[in-house]
Amino acid sequence: MPAPASPETQEFLQHLWLERGLSKNTREAYQRDLLLFSEWLKEHTQNTGNLLLTASEDDLRCFLGWRYEQSYHPRSTARQISSLRAFYRYLLQSEQIPTDITANIEMPRQGKALPKTLSEDDVESLLNSPDTNTAIGLRDRAMLEILYACGLRISELVNLNMDSINLRQGVIRIIGKGRKERLVPMGQNAIECLEQYVKQARGDLLNQYESRTLFPGRHGRPMTRQTFWHRIKHYNTIAGINTDVSPHVLRHAFATHLLNHGADLRVVQLLLGHSDLSTTQIYTHIANHRLSELHREHHPRG
Repeated sequence: MPAPASPETQEFLQHLWLERGLSKNTREAYQRDLLLFSEWLKEHTQNTGNLLLTASEDDLRCFLGWRYEQSYHPRSTARQISSLRAFYRYLLQSEQIPTDITANIEMPRQGKALPKTLSEDDVESLLNSPDTNTAIGLRDRAMLEILYACGLRISELVNLNMDSINLRQGVIRIIGKGRKERLVPMGQNAIECLEQYVKQARGDLLNQYESRTLFPGRHGRPMTRQTFWHRIKHYNTIAGINTDVSPHVLRHAFATHLLNHGADLRVVQLLLGHSDLSTTQIYTHIANHRLSELHREHHPRG
């Protein structure tokens, strides 16, 4: 975890895991937000007791004012408020505090930013960048193909094991956020790349280590998210793509390209593993934005 947590914070984080099934990464994000507020209270208030338990609504409003002065992005502040709101509601329900100091706090207004995506030509260039004459190149090509073909989160990709794939049926079993399971079809190109990688390269990369990890890094262990992020940056440079590509950009491209080719929004929701359709609807804005661009570019009165 980011830093040692106070007892009440530890209880809250355990609650997030046991009751809500939130991932380690999400719990660490909550802890960072709570730690930032606690450190601010220590520096800017005269309170000498248990800082988080004795903070007031005025303290919280001053903290949010400080964030504004420090030019924090409204989206970051909204996430901070969400973390604090969940924490103080938990404390209220467990009768550790008499009132919820976040009850009267409003979320900052923020524009709905469209996620970055890639054109189909850019994706093709990126997928063709790894050197498939090497074991690492075959692995990276298969990872990129699966990431784009299935719209996976990076954590879902690096945690795949041999039991996750069914090449005969052409599907991958994904354990997503909240331990929710979904089956995602791979498509013929991804199946062929994965078959080639498993037959020709995976054994070399394992180098006699015993592991069920589908895409091993060093010593047969799963590759870290950071390592694969750097691999994508490397291939982004080779492909000469101007957009700053991250693993999540390929997930966005997956959803956007499906909708551009007529896929139903609810199908895309299931494939992405979104629990709420409203989360998926952001991609309709991307598709509509692209349609508007095409209209302006090609229509005589655009």
